[in-house]
Amino acid sequence: MRRVAVTGIGLISPLGNSCAEALASAAAGRSAIGRIEAPWAQRLTSPIAACARFQGEEHFASPRLRMLDRVGQLALVAARQAITDARLDVAAADRERAGVFIGSGMGGALATDDGYLTLYRDGSDRLKPFTVLMGMTNAPAAWIGIEYDLKGPNLTYSTACSSSAVSIGEAWSRLRRGEIDLAIAGGSEAPLAYGAMKAWEALHTLASVDPDDPASSCKPFSANRTGLVLGEGAAILVLEDWTRAIDRGAVIHGELLGYGLSTDASHITRPTIAGQAAAMRAALRSGEIAPNAIDSINAHGTGTQANDSVETAAIKEVFGERAYRLPVSATKAIHGHLLGASGALELALALLALEEDIVLPTMHLGMPAPDCDLDYVPNAARRGTGARTVMSSSFAFGGTNAVLIAGKHGA
Repeated sequence: MRRVAVTGIGLISPLGNSCAEALASAAAGRSAIGRIEAPWAQRLTSPIAACARFQGEEHFASPRLRMLDRVGQLALVAARQAITDARLDVAAADRERAGVFIGSGMGGALATDDGYLTLYRDGSDRLKPFTVLMGMTNAPAAWIGIEYDLKGPNLTYSTACSSSAVSIGEAWSRLRRGEIDLAIAGGSEAPLAYGAMKAWEALHTLASVDPDDPASSCKPFSANRTGLVLGEGAAILVLEDWTRAIDRGAVIHGELLGYGLSTDASHITRPTIAGQAAAMRAALRSGEIAPNAIDSINAHGTGTQANDSVETAAIKEVFGERAYRLPVSATKAIHGHLLGASGALELALALLALEEDIVLPTMHLGMPAPDCDLDYVPNAARRGTGARTVMSSSFAFGGTNAVLIAGKHGA
């Protein structure tokens, strides 16, 4: 089995549109959650989200922009950043052994919403000619493959909130087995359309607006948590065979060490302790990693009543008494829930934090819930802890649980 290096990271996120900006925001605990400014926001019960400061017109010419939903725009720009960060000469690579692995939960939600408005609100039968191409869930992966002429596997994973963690894990598995040498892997999500927002409201999972500070509305592991806040963005990693990366003199952000999958198979929205614990154990087994080798945890930490209690219990089941000494970070408190892109964004932030010897904070945690009694790094980052490894968890509606383990270069 081969080792897998992370040599490039690209981020378009509510926290910033570069690795440096996003990490600085996360470490400082600066929340990107705020009120939605769209005209339809007044019709929402909870008119807040975490928006990326991104304009497609700044990156694409008009003819191409007409073919790209925002989810594809975000993915392409993040991929461009990641490839630049990796100093990767794609033309010199064996492109039949280079793959694209992208996760997205809702695909081209804005294009779909726009089409429905045309049909049902406006009563028009004339849809945009590229509506299908813009709405396809696999469009971001396809466009990345076309952009860089990558002819290996081009796969899209849509497992709701674990989509991008699955995409990274599946890329890792193929690299590790020697099926490919290079992968562009991650996720993209642009769900902040009126129809999608109303659908999420109907599930009664969205957080209420904090009357004192809307930016602190997402409160993972808090007694007064009320739900999740939706976000948008893309996070893309360049993954390479370790030997290839070393031979070409790449700067290595870290190493992917493990990947675990499990399925709750019990309820489509209700998580289980057993399922989450099984995914954590599978990730440890895949890399032959002992539980005491994990130095920190990046939690799924949605801020919903069900997830946070279950996740806390699952961590205790896997790590026993040591669970109380492990720092657990939940960054969704400030960047929101990017659905299918969350796993990739959170792994990227966790890797960047390891490089700088930072453990990221869980913000807005003033009143921990009685059954959420671990060390959640409340309200302020920690520096100089010496953490070398991180376990990053993503748990999804539908029951697909995905856990990734990464290590600092030289760990």
